Amino acid sequence: MTGGQAIAPLPASAEAGTGRDAILRAARRAFTQRPYAEVTIRQIAADAGVSPALVVKHFGRKEELFNTVADFGPAAAELFDAPLDTLGRHMVVTLVSRRRELKSDPLLRVVFSLGNQDERSLLRDRFHEQVTDALTARLPGRERALRAELLAGLLLGLGATLSLHREGAGAAATPERIADLYAPALQRLITG
Repeated sequence: MTGGQAIAPLPASAEAGTGRDAILRAARRAFTQRPYAEVTIRQIAADAGVSPALVVKHFGRKEELFNTVADFGPAAAELFDAPLDTLGRHMVVTLVSRRRELKSDPLLRVVFSLGNQDERSLLRDRFHEQVTDALTARLPGRERALRAELLAGLLLGLGATLSLHREGAGAAATPERIADLYAPALQRLITG
C-alpha cells in the first residue's frame, strides 16, 4: 500500500463503546469537505462527541488519521472477496449490509473529494489504486480497466442512491432483494 499504514477496523461491537466509529465518521466528513490544513483534531473530536485525547489514543496524529480515512483497502478486500461468478451479488449484499452496520458507506467518501486539488486528491488516488485497480486485476477478458471503472461507478451510484433515499424503498428492502435487482448489471461487467 502507498502512504500510511493500514489500521485494521475493529468489529462494530468493539467500536460501539469507544467512539472510534464516530471519530472515523467525523474525520471522513472533515477531510473530504475541507482542505487538510483547515482540519483539526479538536474539531474532529467535537464533531464526534469525544475528547481530542480519545482521537489521539485511537489514531495518533492528524496525518495518521488522514491515512486511515484515505484507506479503502479493507473495504475493497471485503467487497471483492467472492468467486467471479458470484462477485456482483456479493458486492451488493456486502455494500448494503456494511452501510447499515456502520451507518456509513465504505466507498462513497471519495465522491466528496472530487474537484479538490489539495491533499484530498490522495483519496482519489487511493480509491483508484485500492478499488479500481484491484477490480481490474480480478477481471477476465478485454477492456478490464473500463469495466472496472464502470463497476466502481455502479457501486458508488448504489451508495449515493441509498444515501439520497434514506427513508425510501431501499431502506425497507433486504440486502438480498437489492442484490436481486442491482447485481445483474454488475455481474455483466464482471464477466464481460
